[in-house]
Amino acid sequence: MGQIHLELFATLDLVGQAPGGPDEDPGGGFAFGGWQAPLMSEEGGAQVQASYAGTDALLLGRRTYDIFAAHWPLQTGPFAELFNAVPKYVASRRDPELTWAGSTLLGPDLPAAVREVRARHEVVKVVGSLDLVQTLLREKLFDELHLWLHPITLGTGKKVFADGTVPSTLRLLDPPAATPAGSVLLRYGLVEGIPATGDMTAG
Repeated sequence: MGQIHLELFATLDLVGQAPGGPDEDPGGGFAFGGWQAPLMSEEGGAQVQASYAGTDALLLGRRTYDIFAAHWPLQTGPFAELFNAVPKYVASRRDPELTWAGSTLLGPDLPAAVREVRARHEVVKVVGSLDLVQTLLREKLFDELHLWLHPITLGTGKKVFADGTVPSTLRLLDPPAATPAGSVLLRYGLVEGIPATGDMTAG
């Protein structure tokens, strides 16, 4: 069985909405679309590229899919080559037109469909797709969470951990890697079971 990795860009207050551009997701009147762009650097780009080593499938929500499908087929370079070549699996409650080569719409039983995708591939990347991420967090249908924290707070916008979050324990896989702009990559692996509790006043 393969692995599912959640690739999430977030602010310090864990807003993950529309990091890439102003038109990415203006839902709820979000006015900070593109907040990640001023913080990107050559080092940060190299970190992101390295994190995709071994990826052989993408798992996307419909909004992210539409953005990617309009962009990546027209691009060149390592990311374009990877994203255009691997299978793309799309989670949607509707019946969208999937124009990007190699795209497949997942069935209505999303957890079952995602398990089939994980069994079929080695490394499946979930990029953005915050609504989809909530389902995967709730079902614990992921193996690693790659959280790219950026040194800003917005106070508004969709959060990385929202309604889908359930009690979970994770372990840090690597020492945090920071960019010159102060963005930090935190790579966590999911651990079985729920968080333990204790009493720090005892003894």
